[in-house]
Amino acid sequence: MTSVLYDVPGPKAILRNRLLGVATVVVVLLLLGFIGYRFYESGQFDASRWYVFTFSAVWTQIFEALGRTLAAFAVAGLLSLIVGFVLAIGRLSDHAWARVPVTVITEVFRAVPVLVLMMLLYYGLPVVGVKMDPYWAVVLALMAYNGSVLAEVLRAGVESLPRGQKEAGYAIGLRKSGVMSLILLPQAIRAMLPVIVAQLVVTLKDTALGFIITYPELLYFAKQLTSQQGRPVLQSAFVIGGIYIIMCLILSGIARYVEIRTRRSPKVQAIRGGEDPRQHEDGTDTELITLQRGGSGFGGGMGSASGVDGSGAPGGDGAGGNGSGTN
Repeated sequence: MTSVLYDVPGPKAILRNRLLGVATVVVVLLLLGFIGYRFYESGQFDASRWYVFTFSAVWTQIFEALGRTLAAFAVAGLLSLIVGFVLAIGRLSDHAWARVPVTVITEVFRAVPVLVLMMLLYYGLPVVGVKMDPYWAVVLALMAYNGSVLAEVLRAGVESLPRGQKEAGYAIGLRKSGVMSLILLPQAIRAMLPVIVAQLVVTLKDTALGFIITYPELLYFAKQLTSQQGRPVLQSAFVIGGIYIIMCLILSGIARYVEIRTRRSPKVQAIRGGEDPRQHEDGTDTELITLQRGGSGFGGGMGSASGVDGSGAPGGDGAGGNGSGTN
């Protein structure tokens, strides 16, 4: 018995896969047990190791460091999205004088590590007489790197769309700016939302590199805690690492919520179901072009947008006017 993609495993293969699964679980449990045993033997669970976290002043400073981390991430994330949109549009330009420089800038910022950018901004600019605050060195470095990565993500999302999407937009009289802003980019963002969120999570975690240039964020404060009584190195890593994990989970949860809400949108459901968007009060003619995929839906999709009915005969209702077809 076979399927399209692979052969369905037989009795021996099923038994082998189950044995491999059980062996993997056992190995993982043994590894975790060994790590826990070593922690216990080295006294990592002793109360004296966690003593520093019993002071309210320590938690106050942790929350202050968390606020500085979130402040850097919020500005860097917002600027990264803006830069990503600008660079993506530049890379998709039909004019070489705009496309080539933007491509060079994007590739250069993608190739340079974030830490190198931070050190260049913080330690390099003072050489030429420009002094930069650690906060802005972190923000601008994160903006440059993640903005260039997001530009490639958005460009890939736009280019993955069917060519008919753009052609249908031109057919109903939209300019290139309208086709990009009303048709291509919204669909590209929806398609690439998981990748965009993953890159924002990377931006959040990369704020920790700011401790190298003395930006007082979470990791910088964790390093200061390790010099306290008992040297709680692992304990500080557990606490600060747990805070980073919680923040990343919250960010992923927000993105998941937005994705679900977008998927349940009446407009999206109408378009996927082939329903005429003009039946909705807030429907727009530009939404009709998304029905061109596969030639299905209202008015034959692509045909309705170009003034030709779904069967290819002239005279079908157009999407953007009185609908008079080609005589």
